Amino acid sequence: MQAFILESTNRPGEFARQSSAIAADDVNVAAIHLGLGPRGGSAFLTRDELGVRSALKATGLEYREVPVLTVSLDDKPGAAAKTARKLADAGVNIELFAPMQYADGKATVAIGVDKIAEARRVLSDQLTEWKAPERMHAGIAAAR
Repeated sequence: MQAFILESTNRPGEFARQSSAIAADDVNVAAIHLGLGPRGGSAFLTRDELGVRSALKATGLEYREVPVLTVSLDDKPGAAAKTARKLADAGVNIELFAPMQYADGKATVAIGVDKIAEARRVLSDQLTEWKAPERMHAGIAAAR
């Protein structure tokens, strides 16, 4: 799975421009994560990576693709910190840390990293399968 990360100025309308570019090509988005602070940004996860890539290129929006793995964490204090420490100790940079699902005391988290093979190695005991659903609720799909 790939995350499509767009960095931008944090100002009104920027996310609307990004999500509209994807929606115009009728691409459904499974998860969206936004950055905060003076630097804005968004990350899109979808089953249709080719569609997102095509839509963003067609509109001239700059993006970068980051490989993503999904892990299972206990839904308790310190679980994210422990996982982050494992990656840091292995020299892996986290570019995206996005909760995807919570159920039965577990959190499924998508982690975008710069060294996917090393991340898989150090988090092998936490890896889990998560696939973007075929269709998401309208509130999560890219805005039209």
